[in-house]
Amino acid sequence: MLTGTTSLLLHIGWPTHSFKAPMIYNPWFESREIDAMVVPLGVKAPEFAAAFPALMKSGNVRGALVTMPHKVAVLDLVDEVRPSAAVAGAANAVAVEADGRLVADMFDGAGFVGGMRTGGHDPRGDSALVVGCGGVGSAIAASLAAAGVAELGLFDTRVEAMEGLAERLAAHYPELRITTGHRDPAGFGIVVNGTPLGMNPGDPMPVDVDRLAPGAFVGEVVMTEHVTPFLAAARARGCATQLGVDMLFEQIPAYLEFFGWEPPTAAELRSLARIPGLEAVVGGRG
Repeated sequence: MLTGTTSLLLHIGWPTHSFKAPMIYNPWFESREIDAMVVPLGVKAPEFAAAFPALMKSGNVRGALVTMPHKVAVLDLVDEVRPSAAVAGAANAVAVEADGRLVADMFDGAGFVGGMRTGGHDPRGDSALVVGCGGVGSAIAASLAAAGVAELGLFDTRVEAMEGLAERLAAHYPELRITTGHRDPAGFGIVVNGTPLGMNPGDPMPVDVDRLAPGAFVGEVVMTEHVTPFLAAARARGCATQLGVDMLFEQIPAYLEFFGWEPPTAAELRSLARIPGLEAVVGGRG
């Protein structure tokens, strides 16, 4: 129940129809009798720069979960950017400090790699292709580099974003082989859709699924539906898959610690979550 003392975490992005975080955080807050709530807030890109600072000054706002399309733009609106966000060039969490300072960090990549490891897939020494070099794709690429992949392919139609990410990665991981400009998944052991493709009916596939190697690990960030058409096609090719919500479950403990709460386990969050249809997906993975 919302009261006059409830601490708010604003879940800011556009569109909001795919948001799953409120259905995970809020049942956990309720189970722990914590007077806090995640509230979805649809803010379009043209209004974000003006709206965000004002929202963060609200006295009962503890912070924000930041999602597409604002993960890159938010870096210009905070007082401190933590290292993970700096390497990724994007942030998905902003905490309001006691003195009002805004601190940004990024947990998407850690959540994605954590989900891989929970599912028994260690990225170390493997080759990975990340399609989409926006906020979430950049974070996943950075975490895969930190996890020790031997080769990283990057693709984005926005050449500046793609090359900028490649430069930041090369500066921090000089031994990593980085290629850009191609999205052919053939030969890659890990393939990630870090784009919004799949959020809307009729979206094209992010890669040519017929070129996926059977046995490759294929990950998704889209959460509109649990098994997206891309994941379904990858499963038909014999690939292991990871749902978009798997990344979310794995990163929320780190989020909650960042906002000042004692973190739960991902398993506890799964047991409490109220996401329609999630129970029908075995372990969230294929």
